[in-house]
Amino acid sequence: MLRLGSLYRSKFFVFVCAAVVSVGIFMPAVVRAAESDSIRIAVEGAFPPFNYVDSNNQLQGFDVDIAKALCEAAKLKCEFVIQEWTAMIPNLLDNKYDAIISSMSMSAERREKVAFTQKYYDSPTVFIARKKFDVAGTSPEDLKKLRLGVTAATSQESYAKKFYGGIATTVFQASPDLYKGLADDKVDIILEDKLAVYDWLANTKAGSCCEFKGDDIKNTEYFGDGAGIAVRPTDKPLLDRLNAALEEIQANDTYDTINAKYFPFSIR
Repeated sequence: MLRLGSLYRSKFFVFVCAAVVSVGIFMPAVVRAAESDSIRIAVEGAFPPFNYVDSNNQLQGFDVDIAKALCEAAKLKCEFVIQEWTAMIPNLLDNKYDAIISSMSMSAERREKVAFTQKYYDSPTVFIARKKFDVAGTSPEDLKKLRLGVTAATSQESYAKKFYGGIATTVFQASPDLYKGLADDKVDIILEDKLAVYDWLANTKAGSCCEFKGDDIKNTEYFGDGAGIAVRPTDKPLLDRLNAALEEIQANDTYDTINAKYFPFSIR
């Protein structure tokens, strides 16, 4: 999974889980639709600042704003579906919604199951550890005595299983749980998307415990070529429509305006 110019994380970590339950499965986008040009878009709703539920029980975040901009550019009527992360692809293939716009990295494994648009942002993966640990490096040998944390059903979990399988690992259900586990000393080091965790590190009291360790990790087999929008392999017309809309919002100032709302640098 791929996940500063916002202070959302510290405010909503504890709130998000309860909020998702209270709002139910469906959240309105620009217009709720029942016509042929309508689609349902899945968003996790627990991955700030990319997607989260605010204090008014409304979906917010970079992914959500991009989705709304794409729907407007493609002249689609869109409806958001809040979906727990581990069932994202299975429920897409089961026709419970039509697209996933939720910071999903385009790994080789996922490409075997779904079709992706062109990337709409990119971010490396990185290790984050508590500052008290003087970690010489991030090889399996360097980390063998530490407790590693990852988020369930993410590219980071798959990568850790492959290359760090001999290290004691805790799998958390969502990124906020992963960060809290690190801050609360349940794990010593975590593997996470760099953009996703940056705001927590830089702008929250809890995140002040920790820092990046080692070099950025870019592995196309596990992390793909950035985050893309997933659709069913049979939905080529929708795929083409979303790609055209993505090209349009990147050509005008729409994408850059949304980018600047959340990050002080380009994430294209």
